Amino acid sequence: MTVRRLSAGLMAAALLTPGVAACTGDSTAGPTGTPSATASATASGAAGDAEAKQALLDSTREISNGNFRFRMSGVGSTAEGQVHQPSQSAQMRVNIGEPTDDLAMTLDLIHAKPDSWVKLDLQGAAASSVPGRDKLSLGKYQHLDQTRIQGNRNLGFDFEKVDPAGSAVLTQAVTEVRRTGDGAYAGTIDLSKAAEAGSLDQSMITALGAQANSVPFTATTDAQGRLTELILQVPGTGETAAQEIRVTYSDYGNATAAQKPPADQVVEAPPELYNLFS
Repeated sequence: MTVRRLSAGLMAAALLTPGVAACTGDSTAGPTGTPSATASATASGAAGDAEAKQALLDSTREISNGNFRFRMSGVGSTAEGQVHQPSQSAQMRVNIGEPTDDLAMTLDLIHAKPDSWVKLDLQGAAASSVPGRDKLSLGKYQHLDQTRIQGNRNLGFDFEKVDPAGSAVLTQAVTEVRRTGDGAYAGTIDLSKAAEAGSLDQSMITALGAQANSVPFTATTDAQGRLTELILQVPGTGETAAQEIRVTYSDYGNATAAQKPPADQVVEAPPELYNLFS
């Protein structure tokens, strides 16, 4: 059995937005040769879109400082926690699946460089059939081998890339954006250019095909221009219902160091744990 990442399995169509036709000198000039009202409006709109795009790019800069709380949700799963770069630590709780599902799991992850731990809990009728379940030390914090979790988006954490959601990657992939209010934005994102974002899954992007090039989103920023919420609207395709991926940020500059688990609650992770998340 392989555990999917937070957003794995999302399959959706995207709403394509109309392209903007290029304007020529003849079509934008009135009888006197001066720019028409349409051309002026187009130029003004383009400038506004450029400013909105820059505002979104700027909104993720504070995230890179690594001192915030976050929450991600999608496909009936959630991940929430905090990152505290000053102490080189992070802590998060991941819920995969619903309590009514055949199999659901909860992971409590603690990273305090150079160590990491995970406490795993399994629920549902299929929990007893998970391979190696009797060796997983459920309810205990399992100390993780860094060489085995490096690059693993379920268990590892990269302090060089402190945002679990990858919002900077997502905003860089914005293809169209407009300001819809004070600190509010809407537009489209090319997910094929944001595959490295932790809130996405490559299988979802592959399933979307060309439709991944224009996925609707909304975003909000606080009074300081820092990103507070990013929502991707992923319409349903085939047998998959429409879903949304929602990422929120809060408490910029006010996160705290993660607390290491008590020594009497720690065991070494067995091979079966790594196999479960491979």
